Amino acid sequence: MKTIHKFRLEGGKVINTLKLREGYRAVRCEYVVPDKCVYLWVEQPLSVDIATVVRQFVVTFSGEPVPIHYNYVDTAIDTLGAEAYHVFEVSGAATGEMLAKGEVHAEPLVAAR
Repeated sequence: MKTIHKFRLEGGKVINTLKLREGYRAVRCEYVVPDKCVYLWVEQPLSVDIATVVRQFVVTFSGEPVPIHYNYVDTAIDTLGAEAYHVFEVSGAATGEMLAKGEVHAEPLVAAR
């Protein structure tokens, strides 16, 4: 079995660290206007037998440079503010060459029922 989890990503070149199951796949990014932030939806297996991996993501504005080894994931658009946010997955370990101002550890958000 598998599921999709929603993660809130901090902007401002902050490194967002996520614990994901091997075989995960980023499926969507969206700027949520009331929350004024970017969310990332990730499909991943539910089996506890599948190993967990740590992955890092960064959100940038259009035109902001990122290291060449960052991998583009998706773009989220703020339709009211006419701004675009680009999500990149950080390949390799976080190093001093990164543009990050800090690091946050994100957990999946659980919907209220």
